[in-house]
Amino acid sequence: MPDLKKKSYDHTLLVTLFLIMIIGLVILYSTSAYNGEVKFHDSFYYLKKQLFATGLGVVAMFVMAGTDYHFWKKFAIPAYLGAILLSIAVVLFGDEYNGSKRWLSLGPFSFQPSEYAKVAVILFLAYLVTRNVEKMSSIWTMLRIMLCVLPVVGLVGASNLSTAIIILGIAAVLIFVASPRYAQFIWMGVLGCGFMAVFLALESYRLERIAIWRNPEQYEKGYQTLQGLYAIGSGGLFGRGLGESIQKLGFVPEAQNDMIFSIICEELGLVGAGFVLILFLILIWRFFVIATHAEDLFGALIGTGAMAHMMIQVILNISVVTNTIPNTGITLPFISYGGTSVVFLLLEMGLVLSVSAG
Repeated sequence: MPDLKKKSYDHTLLVTLFLIMIIGLVILYSTSAYNGEVKFHDSFYYLKKQLFATGLGVVAMFVMAGTDYHFWKKFAIPAYLGAILLSIAVVLFGDEYNGSKRWLSLGPFSFQPSEYAKVAVILFLAYLVTRNVEKMSSIWTMLRIMLCVLPVVGLVGASNLSTAIIILGIAAVLIFVASPRYAQFIWMGVLGCGFMAVFLALESYRLERIAIWRNPEQYEKGYQTLQGLYAIGSGGLFGRGLGESIQKLGFVPEAQNDMIFSIICEELGLVGAGFVLILFLILIWRFFVIATHAEDLFGALIGTGAMAHMMIQVILNISVVTNTIPNTGITLPFISYGGTSVVFLLLEMGLVLSVSAG
């Protein structure tokens, strides 16, 4: 059984993480109360579900943190194979919501296997790179490792391109960190761009998103982007005040999901949004510190994978909300509504805390 009392975790990471979660729950209630009342006659509907998932995730996090991270090494391959099987199940039997087939239902519960896949890929790549560390100077070794990840990237990307990009990004960062030679990453970058181009061309709606990104005012589907930008612009320096958003009242569709950062900007202004970003930067910094002080390469790669995941996901979400890149449908970690996301993010945090304890 895990012995939590003898562990000494990274306290800065823990404090920052709980601050983000508490702020996230407050902002989620503020953003979702209107939608909850209109759709379910319960302004606390989304908050209650998120609280349950967060509580479950926190328990799982401390169980994970109290277990020596080396214990999970033997589960790296089965966990990854499980991610592939679950991704196949989504393609075959998945539930479709808002035009996207990303969920699997198990009785009354539904979850997104793509969120599990992110954690499984970090564990799998940390194991694989550790086993091949002496050969990492060879481009063929790097390509073989990258090819091992492509099955889950392809399956996830069939319905969730943003998560596929995150998984590819995690893989690229982990291989880059473990490789003593960097010039060959130019070729890998070229291959990655080619892979993304094929994915974009396979579905016409992805090319349509690029057109909407360039001229959102000319398309009906650009409505969400425009309303999000209006929310950001109307917030000014200090915002309208917590709970005072106008755009969340049906103007920004499903504001509690991908576009929640726009409501943060509207209610808390540039100052409040900047504070949230600073918290994420501290979290990412602690991942870096934990990775550099890990007792072995396996632990260092777990910390690096979590750092890459958090960094890429936060950047993608904010870039979408500000219309810097085309809409990819990615959530803001610990703040956007999503039970599956918060549970597996907290499991990932547990792994990193286990590394920090040594």
